[in-house]
Amino acid sequence: MPAAEPTTPPDARPTCPRCARPLPGCLCRWITPTANRVSLLVLQHPMEVDQAKGSARLLQLSLRSCQVEMGETFDARALAGWLQAPTAAGTARSLLLYPPSPHSPPSPSCPAAMTLSDSASATLRLVLLDGTWRKTRKMLALNPLLQALPRWALAAPPPSRYTIRQAQAPDQRSTLEAACLALGGLESQAARYAPLLAAFDGWVAAHAALAQRRRGL
Repeated sequence: MPAAEPTTPPDARPTCPRCARPLPGCLCRWITPTANRVSLLVLQHPMEVDQAKGSARLLQLSLRSCQVEMGETFDARALAGWLQAPTAAGTARSLLLYPPSPHSPPSPSCPAAMTLSDSASATLRLVLLDGTWRKTRKMLALNPLLQALPRWALAAPPPSRYTIRQAQAPDQRSTLEAACLALGGLESQAARYAPLLAAFDGWVAAHAALAQRRRGL
């Protein structure tokens, strides 16, 4: 008797092989190749991995230098390796994009403007926590190596473009917005990230339209 052919679960949806999203929500048309000079390390909370409204996947597929690692409590040796891995320009200096606290290490000089030379920015690694405010605070509390990093926060960011997901505080931005604003500031090249932010606008609008159509069914 021939073996039975494997069956697809009835609730399974075809996914895009490139972005791993269900085909109706495929991100690929919005991917915008962007040559960031400051490398980016995104530490993603597990609850964000399958979040349809999450922007980290579009960011990862668009930036030239973007590493995404998933977890809540990270192995200290692995985390140290990611933080200390040399950049193409030499020894890395990691900087956490997160509001400073009274007990956090001193931020680098000129935290408001953060104008760096090409060589200085090329050795910098920006670390970004991807998750809700409550989840990122827990990630920070559970990982002493992250607590030990110098921090930098966005100064007076523009209004959020992320209309499909409600922020928990007025100054919070999506992972993609925060990364683009921070990288543009650190590199003194905000225009470099304008095309990716414009693509993000298109993706947000398409996601909202898809949700509207589903509500109308």
